[in-house]
Amino acid sequence: MKRIFFKGFVIAAALVLSACGTLSRGQSASEPYYDDMAPQALPTMMDMGYEESYAEEAPAPASGERAGGSGNDANASSVERLVIQNADISIVVSDVEGRMENIQEMARQMGGFVVESNLYQGYTREYTPVPEATVTIRVPSEKLEQALDLIKKDVVEVQNESRSGQDVTAEYVDLKSRLKNLEAAEAQLNEIMQNATETEDVVNVFNQLVYYREQIEIVKGQMEYYEDAAALSAIRIRIVAEETIQPIQIGKWEPQGVARDAIQDLIYFYQDFVDFLIRFVIYTLPVWITVGIPLYLIFIGGRWVFRKLRGNKKKAEPKVEEEKKNKK
Repeated sequence: MKRIFFKGFVIAAALVLSACGTLSRGQSASEPYYDDMAPQALPTMMDMGYEESYAEEAPAPASGERAGGSGNDANASSVERLVIQNADISIVVSDVEGRMENIQEMARQMGGFVVESNLYQGYTREYTPVPEATVTIRVPSEKLEQALDLIKKDVVEVQNESRSGQDVTAEYVDLKSRLKNLEAAEAQLNEIMQNATETEDVVNVFNQLVYYREQIEIVKGQMEYYEDAAALSAIRIRIVAEETIQPIQIGKWEPQGVARDAIQDLIYFYQDFVDFLIRFVIYTLPVWITVGIPLYLIFIGGRWVFRKLRGNKKKAEPKVEEEKKNKK
């Protein structure tokens, strides 16, 4: 029984060392390894007192699997490339809603789907409301070029267009090798589980099985994400109304345009002037009256007091001079 359970510990240790080699090679930012989820049950096999060495029975890495990182580099160069292709495009059209519906229908006919769509209201330079839209679709990667051509067909203008690609072949091969190691460990633990008799031992092996099964599902999910992202390219489209485009003309005089602008400016002036008068009569004038009348009354009262004091002073001066003369 000691030999069986220590064998399980050796398998777990080999997988942990393999994971450390994966991290030392450097993992992609888009490839989470979830190493912080390692179960606390792994060290319990050492605590059970098995001291015999069965390292020679640990499964050896399969041909082409990770060995310091070089094995998967060779695999990545020999397998079919897995590239995620995306595109962004901004177009100007005369009918925003109609073009948005056409793009959505095109994606479905090509075997893709609509990720999201948003129709909202924009404004021209004259603050005239016009519709605008953003649509994100996914189409088969081999039809990306055809989809872009159909999107640009019969548009007024293509404002910008950009494409990007991300090669995830190496990350995919890493995940594939890791999945093989995890499945091998799961098979070994299942065999140990069948031969276990003690309740404590069964619980420890079961905890390890739960962890490895969870890791297998995580790796499979990441692999499926890469496969789907490479098979279906994402296209983000911004649809702009033609009314928002203001043509620029140099060296060409158009009197009707100047006259129209002058009349429009005059109308704006009268509107602003009337708004000013309304605000002045309703708000500014009452405020001035409320504040100005008390200030004016205070001013009048102060001036009266000042004149009164000044008049009394002038009357007192002749009397003082007369008294001085009488004393002489």
